[in-house]
Amino acid sequence: MSSSYLPQLEGLRGVAALGVLLTHTAFQTGTQSAILARFDYFVAVFFALSAFLLWRDFRPQGYLRRRFWRIVPAYWACVGLTFALLFDAFRTPPEAILATFFFGQIYLPNGLAGGLTHMWSLCVEVAFYLGLPVLFWAVGKREKKVRVGVIMALMLFGFAWTLMPWPEGGVNFQIFPFSYLPWFGVGLLLAEYEPKRASVWFWVPALVVAWIAGQMWFGPLGLDHPSPLQFFRKILFGALFGLFVMLAAWNSKLLRTEPLQRLGRISYSLFLWHLPVLSIVLPMLGIKPFSGHFVLVSAVTIVMSIAVADLSYRYVESKFSVRGRRKVASRP
Repeated sequence: MSSSYLPQLEGLRGVAALGVLLTHTAFQTGTQSAILARFDYFVAVFFALSAFLLWRDFRPQGYLRRRFWRIVPAYWACVGLTFALLFDAFRTPPEAILATFFFGQIYLPNGLAGGLTHMWSLCVEVAFYLGLPVLFWAVGKREKKVRVGVIMALMLFGFAWTLMPWPEGGVNFQIFPFSYLPWFGVGLLLAEYEPKRASVWFWVPALVVAWIAGQMWFGPLGLDHPSPLQFFRKILFGALFGLFVMLAAWNSKLLRTEPLQRLGRISYSLFLWHLPVLSIVLPMLGIKPFSGHFVLVSAVTIVMSIAVADLSYRYVESKFSVRGRRKVASRP
């Protein structure tokens, strides 16, 4: 494991945020595209990135405090304003509103609020943040083969969880954090076996994986509940996509360029705000959901989301992140 800074991964964050945005604009406009439909796999990239960056240089002292100030203030600002201003979100039951503020909405039946449905992934990520110190306590100081063995065992447990015949309706056990252990595992393993060289050509198998996973026979692309086997395939291919994209980014000069570095810096706020913005863009343009106009809707959503994300980064995210680091640094 290492602690050297990899600027290309900052750029990859920006690309991943745009990928998630585009899969949502494609869905909302009814655009038929296998690859765009599976750009939701950029969530797997986010999970792998988080696992890689945290595990390769895990520092227990002040860890949870740093995570809190990095994640929670910007999240609360987005959730609070969305519930206050977006009608679809405002109609959410009180218990789901409360759960949303504390990353618990995935544990309730129908707990995902309108305009905030993408926040399920943050519930999963926060669960990973809470579990990582336990993993470090258990194996962090052990030899590499022990750490790798435990990581692979966790990934296998995640795959087993996806194959469980959970009941449909009520709580959706498929989006519990256990299902996504393979996606985090990709990042953990890359931190253990940090590649010295890789190629941008890994984008080719990544897009092939997305295209295959976007076929109708592979599993439902919309809001339909997949069967256990279909969900297993989705998680497996998501892990492959995350691995290939991480390798493609490894030596990328493009991802080191200033525009993508800037996009990477605001990527968290961009992820937070893009769906509330999209919920406003459609009625603002007078476009009904699932009626086309993908390019127009995507362009307007990108511009508006970046503008809002920049404000969120400047006035909320960056200020509180710095505060968290200062609090930790000031401790004896």
